[in-house]
Amino acid sequence: MKIIDAHLHFSKFDGFDERAREAGHINSAEHLLAEFDRLGIEAAVAMGAGRGGSPEGECLPMTVNLAGPFDPVRYGQPRRIAYCAGVESDVLNKANQKRSVALFEERLRDPHCVGIKMYPGYNRRYLNDPLHYPLYELAEHYDVPVAIHTGDTATANALVKYSHPLTVDEVAVNFPRVRFVMAHYGNPWVIDATEVAAKNPNVFIDLSGLAVGNFDPEWFWNDYSGYLQHLKTWMNYLSDYGKFMYGTDWPLVNLEAYLTVLRRLVPEKAHNLVFRENALRIYSKLNALLA
Repeated sequence: MKIIDAHLHFSKFDGFDERAREAGHINSAEHLLAEFDRLGIEAAVAMGAGRGGSPEGECLPMTVNLAGPFDPVRYGQPRRIAYCAGVESDVLNKANQKRSVALFEERLRDPHCVGIKMYPGYNRRYLNDPLHYPLYELAEHYDVPVAIHTGDTATANALVKYSHPLTVDEVAVNFPRVRFVMAHYGNPWVIDATEVAAKNPNVFIDLSGLAVGNFDPEWFWNDYSGYLQHLKTWMNYLSDYGKFMYGTDWPLVNLEAYLTVLRRLVPEKAHNLVFRENALRIYSKLNALLA
């Protein structure tokens, strides 16, 4: 079975080298692609990371650069690594909004840019802030999803009130023709995330970041059995595996260990959907890259 990782990072961003070592990996393009070949991972969607400000004061799209400097014309990254243009909302304001949105539109014209990524929690601005609305309108125009960090954060200075999955509901209702992806299943607010996905036909879930580091999958399954059963219960409650996509949040987790756990978490009858087909439908620009 071919696999698409619908959520990872492909960047030399601060701390990623160390996190990769902790997960039993090397934060390099060569290492990641070799692991992809070994594990049967066909392609991935990387979440643009870095710094979203510029000397001119614009909100710059955050991109990918693990294979070398990002080239807006020739890309310069592996073809099988698509990306979502990351938004640093704290930099966005009324004065720079028009120019910033134009920069995101330039990225969305790139066939490798398959979506937009929001970072609420890390950025102290709610999803329903009107400054974000032109970005959602761009997503609708270019028929790409908006991926959203939901749930817990990796840094203590972030504010999780901004990343609660219930905040997705309002923008999903206000922009019914935009596909919204709740990254990390809103963990630990899995029940709330399930409700938001259940009531909104345009809301989906990626299963990245539900574990970190390097671990023995059997140990993890036994020691975290209650946690995993909780996830399984609410995934089954939703009763629609067309809503879920496999993702890892690499380099924060060991790819093989995570894949082993998720293969067990997701019912076998839904493997094709969750591990590949849903990503091709939700991140529809992937189809042309893989043709």
